[in-house]
Amino acid sequence: MIIQKRPKRKVSGGRYRKARKKRLADLGNVPTLTKVGKARIKTTRGRGGNLKQKALTADVANIYDPKTKKYSKAKILSVVDNPANRHYTRRNIMTKGTIIDTDKGKARVTSRPGQEGSVNAVLMQNE
Repeated sequence: MIIQKRPKRKVSGGRYRKARKKRLADLGNVPTLTKVGKARIKTTRGRGGNLKQKALTADVANIYDPKTKKYSKAKILSVVDNPANRHYTRRNIMTKGTIIDTDKGKARVTSRPGQEGSVNAVLMQNE
């Protein structure tokens, strides 16, 4: 979540006065843009002391095959399409819904690698 600040001045030119100081609960994080590469994971502390795994880079995906109904690991080769942002495809950035090319075929990412720390995907049917 990107934190956006309110302007200091109103449209009329008057000033906004702060109702209170900043709190720890108001903190936000810059999005983790998970790229294709040697696996690197960053652990961050969340609210309530919970730990969150953030995948900075990933090279292996957990692939589910709907035909055989089995899971297996596959090497990620590249990003084919990213519906979240067309520029992410060029930069090999993975988000939920991204179509990746693996050594087992094309697959759609079902997890959120920047928040869960792993890449889970479903193998796409070849049409």
